[in-house]
Amino acid sequence: MTAPNILIFMVDQLNGTLFPDGPADWLHAPNLKRLAARSVRFANTYTASPLCAPARASFMSGQLPRRTGVYDNAAEFTSSLPTYAHHLRRAGYQTCLSGKMHFVGPDQMHGLEERLTTDIYPADFGWTPDYRKPGERIDWWYHNMGSVTGAGVAEITNQLEYDDEVAYHAGRKLYDLARGHDPRPWCLTVSFTHPHDPYVARRKYWDLYEDCAHLDPEVPPIPYAEQDPHSKRLLDSCDRDKFDITDEDVRRSRRAYFANISYIDDKIGELLDILERTRQEAVILFVSDHGDMLGERGMWFKMSFYEGSARVPLMIAAPGLKAGRIDTPVSTLDVTPTLADLAGISLDEVLPWTDGESLVGLAKGEERTTPVAMEYAAEGSYAPLVGLRYGKWKYTRCALDPDQLFDLEADPQELRNLAGDPAHKGTLDQLRAKSEARWDLAAFDAEVRQSQARRWVVYEALRNGSYYPWDYQPLQQASERYMRNHMNLDTLEGNQRFPRGE
Repeated sequence: MTAPNILIFMVDQLNGTLFPDGPADWLHAPNLKRLAARSVRFANTYTASPLCAPARASFMSGQLPRRTGVYDNAAEFTSSLPTYAHHLRRAGYQTCLSGKMHFVGPDQMHGLEERLTTDIYPADFGWTPDYRKPGERIDWWYHNMGSVTGAGVAEITNQLEYDDEVAYHAGRKLYDLARGHDPRPWCLTVSFTHPHDPYVARRKYWDLYEDCAHLDPEVPPIPYAEQDPHSKRLLDSCDRDKFDITDEDVRRSRRAYFANISYIDDKIGELLDILERTRQEAVILFVSDHGDMLGERGMWFKMSFYEGSARVPLMIAAPGLKAGRIDTPVSTLDVTPTLADLAGISLDEVLPWTDGESLVGLAKGEERTTPVAMEYAAEGSYAPLVGLRYGKWKYTRCALDPDQLFDLEADPQELRNLAGDPAHKGTLDQLRAKSEARWDLAAFDAEVRQSQARRWVVYEALRNGSYYPWDYQPLQQASERYMRNHMNLDTLEGNQRFPRGE
């Protein structure tokens, strides 16, 4: 079997409920709709953890945060954990990343042979939560509702600058791959930071949603006193008392978010066009790290197991996989074993410690009954939360809170917690038993606290005196670019042209 090239598009904080079967009809996303038409579309895909760094470490390794140790946005991703980049590179692939992956720690490659950009977020331990101080709000990096009250239009922002750079370098790399200097198959991951807040978009995309019928959330704000305990903690962590969120703020935020989906669609379309014009074939995978509540229930951002936060889009276009929709619940943990399967790579050496499983069999009509697992132990929590999606049921558990049980077929908005309903005691007991067999919450909590305490010591120490940052510095070998005097001009011009002789 010829190893296929692989092109991965990752976006940040894209709500999976907007992708019931590819992009919703009303979204202006023509390129993603064309991709969806030739892809296997997993309509019920869940993040391993609804926060950037933990979600991405799990996506790359196929392991839950408790295994990776990446509990939050400042936890080190250990170098000894194999990622899909390691597996592919070991099998002879060239592996490359343009964009965000939120690696924390001195290893900023994790199996990647090449990175084309720096990351958008810091690589050190400065964003470490502290369970020893419940209720503490760290003003300089915690989310706040200013992203909502500040929603609107801008032609350039920190994030737009970043994603413009990500797309530019990814396009340049695709052209370079087409030249064929390196005979190895390739895996290029292109990871954008949009549509992540702040909710600010360019005018051309903002104007697409002037008459959008979806600017109001389906579920209105739930009074604070009626929210579940974890949602209350999240609202407090976002400094809710200091902001007066109006209906217009909500509509503007959602409009900008939808506009940024269209912005990303344009970027992906540009790259797919390069792929087509340079006559390259590749498996294409589209995924997000986690979702965004977008004002549903009065909640924003992520960090929750509710559908808007925890559910993400996942689409795979690959030879041998028939396009169509699959409703069976799956996980971003499944991406690494799926990529290995498509590339003909065995994961037997690490399979006992892998939480995901290949989606190839499911895509070919096989049955899957494995529960989908989620973990959260980061800002806005005071103890770890765990969750299972099993068939139509979603069950969540935290040592500090009452259990939650939702029937997502009958109650897709998760408004009726059935955990206290005697009619559903059998289901609750079954799912609690599955959860208890998988997780020892007291041990999990102790591990998180130990990690946090260690990191606070290390962070404060390393910021005292000379500071050597871990942030990735992209390398450009200027003496090997364009024309230099150790190169033959005629040979150079021929080698750098695609196609040759036309």
